[in-house]
Amino acid sequence: MDIYAVYKGDEFLVVGTVEECARYMNCSTKTIKWLASPSNIKKDKGNRLIAFKVEDEDEVTTHDNQTTNR
Repeated sequence: MDIYAVYKGDEFLVVGTVEECARYMNCSTKTIKWLASPSNIKKDKGNRLIAFKVEDEDEVTTHDNQTTNR
């Protein structure tokens, strides 16, 4: 299961699966995956919505305070 973290500039918004992030952001899972794309991140000048795939983590707490084990 892939975990994503979404930011608006330096402001952290949400962390969770692509489905959880999409539900929180009220958008599609395709949008979350696009936010994590190299082309979107490359365009960021500090205020863009971006997402990162979280790696090398055994345990992540999601936006609703549930713990997810990978």
